Amino acid sequence: MAEIRGVGIGLGVAQGPVARMSEPLPAPSDAPSTLSADEETARVKEAVGAVARELEARGAQAGGAAQDVLEAQAMMAEDPTLEDEIATRLAAGKTSEFAVFDAFASFRDTLTAMGGYLGERAADLDDVAQRVIAHLRGVPAPGVPDPGYPFVLVAKDLAPADTALLDLDKVLALVTTDGGPTSHTAILAREKAIVAVVGALGATTLADGDTVIVDAAAGVVTTDPTADELERAQTRAASRASAASAPLTPGALADGTPVPLLANLGKPEGAAEAVALGAEGVGLFRTEFLFLSASQAPTVEQQRESYTQLLAAFPGKKVVVRVLDAGADKPLAFLNDAHEENPALGLRGIRALRASEDILREQLTALAQADAATDADLWVMAPMVATVEESVYFTDLARDYGVKTAGVMIEVPSSALLADRILSYSDFASIGTNDLTQYTLAADRLLGSVAAFQDPWHPAVLRLIREVGDAGRIHGKPVGICGEAAADPLLAVVLVGLGATSLSMAPTALADVRATLLQHSIDDARVIAAAALEASGAASARDAARAAAAENSTTPAA
Repeated sequence: MAEIRGVGIGLGVAQGPVARMSEPLPAPSDAPSTLSADEETARVKEAVGAVARELEARGAQAGGAAQDVLEAQAMMAEDPTLEDEIATRLAAGKTSEFAVFDAFASFRDTLTAMGGYLGERAADLDDVAQRVIAHLRGVPAPGVPDPGYPFVLVAKDLAPADTALLDLDKVLALVTTDGGPTSHTAILAREKAIVAVVGALGATTLADGDTVIVDAAAGVVTTDPTADELERAQTRAASRASAASAPLTPGALADGTPVPLLANLGKPEGAAEAVALGAEGVGLFRTEFLFLSASQAPTVEQQRESYTQLLAAFPGKKVVVRVLDAGADKPLAFLNDAHEENPALGLRGIRALRASEDILREQLTALAQADAATDADLWVMAPMVATVEESVYFTDLARDYGVKTAGVMIEVPSSALLADRILSYSDFASIGTNDLTQYTLAADRLLGSVAAFQDPWHPAVLRLIREVGDAGRIHGKPVGICGEAAADPLLAVVLVGLGATSLSMAPTALADVRATLLQHSIDDARVIAAAALEASGAASARDAARAAAAENSTTPAA
């Protein structure tokens, strides 16, 4: 028996034989084409169009966050810049296969150098290129294997198109050597409730047919397990399945301390599923979907319609809406199309909105109108607030437009350190742990080469969260968590111990978090949080919290 460690997604456990992801197609030859440039151009146009339509169809079938990612990939496949790059190579006599391969590789390098959101898109380019080349060759695109029996999928990483449509009757669990807790693979795995361990570097040693146990709660893949270990894993899986069917109750600790469990949503259409899975409201509604696919800002009327649809789904419940979080890392021509050398530190979030204040004013107008037409409890917050002055600016402006509850997102260390002053003015704070971790550890959260640093368990991040929790307690203001950290059940307990008053996450994570909170009192949570804070790194903080949780559990774990 041996253990391979990584980052677990959720609390699931599964066992079965390994099946490895198929290898990429070999690189095309640079030999001259025997066809004319026009003939090759027609071949490329047909192949690219077919792949784009396939990605869109997969997205429509998958829905949710997967649909957003796949639609972005489809747009990428037909990007005019790529089209020009391919055309240049075809004009030089290259084959369609090589032109696609070489143009995509060049474009990938450019996006990687830009970092941020575009850097993450670079990783998706490989998948799109492989699919186009496979279509040109008339062969299946590399993807998820089908050995004919249920299996544990092992891969370097998964393309969004593959993750989105995994057959959960066949894929027992997912193990990747790359990626971190906020990678697309991790986010989509959490959304689909797939048992997963990501960033497991040692998984390169696993071979087809090896029997393994994948324990997401521990972040461990056990190889060559004994019969007793397999039986214990099966018992745990059955216990979790039973817990998942338990009655939905409001989020709370074992001593009755309420911890509202809310949903992160990207479109109003996700509201029904969130309610069905036990969401007590919405802790983060991302409004970007209205803007990112548009050539100009949506009208007040268009926005009001979407916001009204969302609010109507949560009568009497809290709905926290984030105004447009875009800028240099999610470029919008009508917001800020200027090139920036370091977009992660550029004109984004509230900075971009202040530079184009009409867009912010129209969004606040639409939100206030939707609020007046429904009976949900609307809260509105600004993204990427870095200073006290920015928080005052947004809070005042939101109140001028009739927003009753106005707050800010804490995503950079400066606002965490000044949370006592920010919360003396703003109505609430919501901590975005993905970006807070990125800026605290100086590691681009979408860049695979530094994924190991993107871990919200790091004590530096936890200390900043404690600062915000303390400020909220002093001023009597709510402090929510809406980053991926809230979906980690044990970390959720730590966050509550640090002062978080609500947790928001992907709806599929609600059951695990609800069950784990019920095992600990508020005093337990504070002891567990203190143990994590005493550690020197993310891994040791996680281990310390796990040990403290075992000793400080009001209700024994299943």
